[in-house]
Amino acid sequence: MSENATFSAELAPEMAALMQRVVREDGPQPDPTTLPPAEGRRLAAAGNHRWNVALPEMAISREIVVPANEDLGTPAIRCRLHVPPEARPGVIVFVHGGGFSFCSPETHERCARMLAVEAGLAVLLPDYRLAPEHAFPSGLTDVAATLRALPMLAKAAGLAADPLFLAGDSAGANLALAGLIHEMRAGRPVAASGALLFYGNYDADFDSPSFRFFAEGPGLTRAKMQRYWRFYVADRDMRGDALACPVFAEPAELAALPPLHLMAAAVDPLLSDTLALQSRLAAAGRNERAAIVPGVVHGFLQMTNDLPQALEAIAAAGRFVRHHS
Repeated sequence: MSENATFSAELAPEMAALMQRVVREDGPQPDPTTLPPAEGRRLAAAGNHRWNVALPEMAISREIVVPANEDLGTPAIRCRLHVPPEARPGVIVFVHGGGFSFCSPETHERCARMLAVEAGLAVLLPDYRLAPEHAFPSGLTDVAATLRALPMLAKAAGLAADPLFLAGDSAGANLALAGLIHEMRAGRPVAASGALLFYGNYDADFDSPSFRFFAEGPGLTRAKMQRYWRFYVADRDMRGDALACPVFAEPAELAALPPLHLMAAAVDPLLSDTLALQSRLAAAGRNERAAIVPGVVHGFLQMTNDLPQALEAIAAAGRFVRHHS
């Protein structure tokens, strides 16, 4: 699929049924981005609770802490660690989505555990600082601090830090990719074996083809994404920085990235973000091709207990990790 693709709002039957179920169970709900941040986060956490059931059993599931980093100006960062049974050496640092403003390691727990099982690696989720209280680059520097502390954290947990993979969904994919670029620019390139980037938000272009087509959803809307970006990077001039919008990374930076697994939802205002990143990568001499999952909306990876497309997408990510381990 190219940037000039023809879009369709047709939902897969399983996706449509699941969205109807949510409406039946919850009734009318306010948009959490229109509420005070703490209240919006409570609503988002409650909405994600239904997806975090029947959690796969882990050999280890506990909290660890990234120490404060004076060089980066970051505080101590709480992380959640999930180690699957019979884990192979290596770690996936999974940066959760939520518009830079919502969600947590707990809202993404089942997704992270499923990824741990499919990849056979430990998964570490940093509880990075959220906008608008902590705007750009706070969340990004928290991700960088986590990457710098990973060898120490892995050793303390009895794990091998190599191979290392980054992962992120939505805003988390932005932060994972920007984290790699941040460390390159700091002269500390990350020796990652790959990155898993799920329906990422790599730009603040609200006039892209998919934003125009899916402006009112279903699911994520243009207005909600505009509010998220006002929370995260209110200064429009700063959005031209690749650390805020990774699609603007220099060709040499894109060429130096590890192998990327690009995945997007077909019914999503952010679809063009992944297609634009794919084009930029191709111009830099790379050959990644995005996997576009038909008939599903933004955030569908949360739904692995109910949606077969989510299960297959996580399995595909696991196969990518195993291939590059």
